[in-house]
Amino acid sequence: MGGNTRVLRKRRLCLALGLCLSCIAVPAFAGNTDGSIVGKTAAGATVTVTSPETGLTRTVVADDKGNYRFPYLPVGKYTLQAEKDGAAVGEPLAIRVSLGNATTVDVGEAVSLEAVKVTGTSVVSAVDVTSTEIATNVTREELRRLPVDQNVDSVATLAPGVNKGVAAFGGLSFGGSSVAENSFYVNGLNVTDFYNRNGFSEAPFAFYQEFQVKTGGYSVEFGRSTGGVVNAVVRSGSNDFHYGAELTTEPADWHSSAKDRYTSDGERYLAASRDEQSLTKLNLYASGPIVQDKLFFFLMYEGRDDRPRNTSDDGTVLTRNASDDGFWGTKFDWHINDKNLLELMAFSNKNSRTGDVYDYDFEAGERGAKTNEIYTDTGGRNWNLTWSSYLTNDFSMKLMYGKNERENFQRSLSDIECNRVVANNQIPSPGVPLGCTTNSAVISRNDDRKAMRADFEWTLGDHLLRFGLDREENTSDYNRYYPGPGAIYYNIYPGDTGDTIDNGGVIPEGYQGYVRARRYEIAGTFESIDSAYYLEDNWSITPNFLLNAGLRLDAFDNKDGAGRSYIKTDDMLAPRLGFSWDMHGDGTTKLYGNLGRYFLPVANVINIKQGGGLLDERTYYAFDGYDIVERDGSRYAIPRLGPQIGPVDDSQGDGTVGDLRSEVDRDIDPVYSDEAILGFQQMLDDKWSWGVSGTYRKLHNAVDDMEISATPQCGGDGYVGWVMANPGKPVTVWGDTDCDGNADGWITIDTSREGWAMYDSEGNYLGQRGWVKPNRSYKALEFQIDRAWDGKWALNASYTLSWSRGNAEGPVNSDTEFDDTGRTENFDDPWVNLGGAGYLPNDHRHQIKVRGTYALDDHWRLGGDFKALSGSPVTGFGVGNPYDATNYHSYFICVENCDGPSTERVYVRSPRGRYGRTPWTFDVGASIAWLTSLGDKGRLQVKFAVYNLFNQQHTIRVNQDLQTTIGDTVNDTFRQPIGFQSPRFAQLTVSADF
Repeated sequence: MGGNTRVLRKRRLCLALGLCLSCIAVPAFAGNTDGSIVGKTAAGATVTVTSPETGLTRTVVADDKGNYRFPYLPVGKYTLQAEKDGAAVGEPLAIRVSLGNATTVDVGEAVSLEAVKVTGTSVVSAVDVTSTEIATNVTREELRRLPVDQNVDSVATLAPGVNKGVAAFGGLSFGGSSVAENSFYVNGLNVTDFYNRNGFSEAPFAFYQEFQVKTGGYSVEFGRSTGGVVNAVVRSGSNDFHYGAELTTEPADWHSSAKDRYTSDGERYLAASRDEQSLTKLNLYASGPIVQDKLFFFLMYEGRDDRPRNTSDDGTVLTRNASDDGFWGTKFDWHINDKNLLELMAFSNKNSRTGDVYDYDFEAGERGAKTNEIYTDTGGRNWNLTWSSYLTNDFSMKLMYGKNERENFQRSLSDIECNRVVANNQIPSPGVPLGCTTNSAVISRNDDRKAMRADFEWTLGDHLLRFGLDREENTSDYNRYYPGPGAIYYNIYPGDTGDTIDNGGVIPEGYQGYVRARRYEIAGTFESIDSAYYLEDNWSITPNFLLNAGLRLDAFDNKDGAGRSYIKTDDMLAPRLGFSWDMHGDGTTKLYGNLGRYFLPVANVINIKQGGGLLDERTYYAFDGYDIVERDGSRYAIPRLGPQIGPVDDSQGDGTVGDLRSEVDRDIDPVYSDEAILGFQQMLDDKWSWGVSGTYRKLHNAVDDMEISATPQCGGDGYVGWVMANPGKPVTVWGDTDCDGNADGWITIDTSREGWAMYDSEGNYLGQRGWVKPNRSYKALEFQIDRAWDGKWALNASYTLSWSRGNAEGPVNSDTEFDDTGRTENFDDPWVNLGGAGYLPNDHRHQIKVRGTYALDDHWRLGGDFKALSGSPVTGFGVGNPYDATNYHSYFICVENCDGPSTERVYVRSPRGRYGRTPWTFDVGASIAWLTSLGDKGRLQVKFAVYNLFNQQHTIRVNQDLQTTIGDTVNDTFRQPIGFQSPRFAQLTVSADF
């Protein structure tokens, strides 16, 4: 096999210069920005690992049993050599350290079992008997061989059990969880959107070196997630200078048209065929040494020309968008000495987009007058500084501090120039539109995370102790107001001279009507502090049996606009327990398992919308008719204001934060999930491995808004109002204890039995009703087979059979499009979720994924990616229920006497999933790449990829409102398809590396 042959023990490795595309289960004992090397050699031997790329050298001494360990090694290639008494123990070995993994290498006499030979350019997919978690690793080089679109979501969905969310607001669902339960890290910096927890700060593909997608059983250093974790590291410099460029282009002509959608009678309801997408990106990078063997840099800039255009659903409005902001990113590595490493990572994904809005004739394809400009600012700067240190042979430390910024601000010319105007239907029409905007709010938000953590590793004989702490300060600067000059919303009401209006004023003589000029603003700075401590013991009880036991202690503190704790939960103990059994003692067959608890923080949107400083200022004027104004060739009307009537009324909110004790449960409990995993894995030969695992997850609790309309005090008539609490549990709030109408003490309502008042059709009080407890369970069997890349071909195939069932999807509702995390409709009152148990929106019974690469020769490679996903349940939501008149979604439909009193209406249950499922979706990606050398050190790759090769545009989402009002009429648009697979598109990527 040539001069690069190495003889290695069969029992341990994914090794040599790469990691298999998707090891079925990967080791747990490594940091979140690096990896480690562990193994056995002669007792007392000196083991040295050296990076040929950077010169980094570290040395440890094996203990009296021959065990050695190198923690906190940067991802990359290494050479490992052991010596004892001045003589080499075994041969030098070429090793690749991958993200989040512990590569196990036995050296010299420790290698006593049947061996396999591995060339320096081969990869072995092996069983790792130190693993108790399930994750998928993908490197930059592996992605260049596959047809994977250039975004993190596409990488994450390579992993079994991970799918894109079914709702219009997108996101990723891990193991049946909602899209608002995941965490995303770049070089150890948490970049998850903490406002709504759906999304993250993303960098271009060319900035990343490796990804790890954790789908279950992850260690105690990771928390704040009841879904999954996507962990990534960025590229670094070395002792050799490198530079290059990558051009990616997706011309509009390479995008197939989306289909227009029509009702059964031929009426178009979705105009999409004239939408267009055009994208071009040019990426330039350079890396190398500033000081040889000491200080290294990586610099990257990406220019982007992104020009999508889209029509409104009815085809009357066309918006042409343009965005040409560039991305920059950098990484500096300072090897202070062989025991200390300092890393600085920074990038900016700040982006500004302008959308020109026109009137549009869809049938003719003709653009009319320009009516508006929309400006959208997103992204921000991100950076962190990490210090890794070997304090002793057995004790290591890593410290990190960083910041993550996310801006979200959308406004338009009409928002600047136009107030919103609405008139009562008794006010005579001016003959032209009222106002020149229909936007009800302008919202600006800047999210700023400060993150700090300390991680330690301490080897004590057969025990590896890992412990640390992390803290995040998440701050949102938020401002919401009405559009137009003065941020005023005008409402026009009828009235006669002498009439008394809402603020006690009287309409003056000569005027017929009045105008309410309203300022409604929420502004402030809202902070959440998430902190945790963790301790983990990895105990090798026998040479073949490993026990992993950990504890994580979480605390979440969400503060209101005045800086006071609003929702605070602490002392959240999350145990994790795992095992791995090397069944035959030769590393070829493994049984492993994991039990764990995971807690989810409360999103910042709750602080802002429930605990902000509200200004509700209402000024009243006499209505003196309309002024007709022209803007961009269009005429519109605004009210002419007469004299002010009465005082300014700010009784609903004066801009300050009031006493919120009556609006949040004093003893609120967090959302958490319990998980159990049992798996089996086996090597078939030096390249093939297969495995099967079973996963059970159960989500406990919900933090959501509930309307408490009755309390045990005051004969059941005590009204509390809207409260953030745990549905189905006792709720303690500041309320009226002596029935005098004033809040004066703490009251407790057991919401499993009470809290909602029931009345008959004549208004007589009938008693109270309580809430059901939220629940969600996920059960899955996962089968996977993997063939590692050997320079010729690679293959990974998986099948997941799963069930996701309960009465709560999670902090968001995909089927009813509620995306405010923790403020769903699900628990507004006890009737909303009555009879709501069943299969949940992210329940896909079958998932099949196959991907692979084949090298035709030294220059040509083929890549393929296939995904098949069964559909999600379709529910027919009604309005109201047999027990109470309500306007919320419900799992009942009215079939008789629907226009009569609520007590006479006849309802039937409409359970989850009663109307079948959306169809299966099939997605095929294909690529062909040509590679050639450019001189002695250069490489050129031209890759052409096609996504959704067969242009499948199957339905993935339908309208699930069976009834939209209390009545026996079925909604005409029920089950109408409203979401579809993206059309086929092609992508050309040309990259030159030197």
